[in-house]
Amino acid sequence: MSISTAVAPAPAQAPRGLAGVVVTETALGDVRGTEGFYHYRQYSAVELAEARTFEDVWYLMVHGELPSLAEREAFTSRTAALRTLPDEVREALPAIARAGSGPLAGLRTALSLFGASAGFRPVYDITPGQRADDALAACAVVPTLLTALYRIGQGLAPVAPRADLPHAANYLYMLTGSEPDPVRARAVEQYLISTIDHGFNASTFTSRVIASTGADVAACLVGAVGALSGPLHGGAPSRALDTLDAIATPDRIDPWIRERVLAGDRIMGFGHPVYRTEDPRSRMLRGIARQFGGPVVDFAVQVESRVEAILAELKPGRELHTNVEFYAGVVMELCGLPREMFTPTFCAARVVGWSANILEQAADSKIIRPAARYVGPVPPEAVPTAA
Repeated sequence: MSISTAVAPAPAQAPRGLAGVVVTETALGDVRGTEGFYHYRQYSAVELAEARTFEDVWYLMVHGELPSLAEREAFTSRTAALRTLPDEVREALPAIARAGSGPLAGLRTALSLFGASAGFRPVYDITPGQRADDALAACAVVPTLLTALYRIGQGLAPVAPRADLPHAANYLYMLTGSEPDPVRARAVEQYLISTIDHGFNASTFTSRVIASTGADVAACLVGAVGALSGPLHGGAPSRALDTLDAIATPDRIDPWIRERVLAGDRIMGFGHPVYRTEDPRSRMLRGIARQFGGPVVDFAVQVESRVEAILAELKPGRELHTNVEFYAGVVMELCGLPREMFTPTFCAARVVGWSANILEQAADSKIIRPAARYVGPVPPEAVPTAA
């Protein structure tokens, strides 16, 4: 039998990173980058963050509509009851914390163990109701896992969740051991709401690819956490604050920025792959930061203004604005969160968006299986004999 040496037709061209390629349809939300607008279902995400609770928006992502007051109360009670860890998971956390390199790394192992302990089965083999139950359980325990792993890593005992506290306030309570004041709890809640979902980013797409194979909910979420752990995706809030630390004083702003821009360096906390206008999340978080006030906020606003002005001078026509990470770091630090918990806090919110995407993907059993363009030597070459 002869083997053809003809090269197979190449797959259709696609931009690097699949930028702008539509891979599916979704009813969960969208990002309209040229307008500086994004939404969850039919509602502005920023307006939801300004007007509703985290539980309300979580309910919206799961059920497709905002809850009534009675539905809110029932959903809040249900999710609060799911925060407690199984004994076998809780007992394993010290070993996971010692072996890992931080709460986010530890979450991958702990979440996988939780899924096994809870008996999660492949989404392909279970009903939509069972999938939703698994997703709800996983979302509820992620804040408990993250805060416990952090505290153990700091030589502190984990703090058990409280069912009487709302989601954001309970998260801060488990992290610090003290019940937060309402102003800081609400600021963190608004941040959490604003980061629940944001289009087909790398971690969300990863969760859907895994869900398309029919894997269980925990496997899908572990893959998403792995994607989020990369510094180009979820690692920027603390790095944006590092930028403020590096500049240090107002008189150093201009020379520091000019040096970085002329060198072609990236300024963390600025720019976004989708937005061509101001990031609406950044605008909202700037407003929250200004409500707190103080020298850190004043300095951040001054740096933002000078970065935009110097870029307009040195790179005319290239718009670059603050993204969500810039003021997110400022707000979280003002609310008492340690910097190593900035990205894990982002994860504690985004797990709700991942879960909604997993459930949506699981409803369509078609596996995501794109093609790659082969650019190596033309096959088949004769296999040489060993010398």
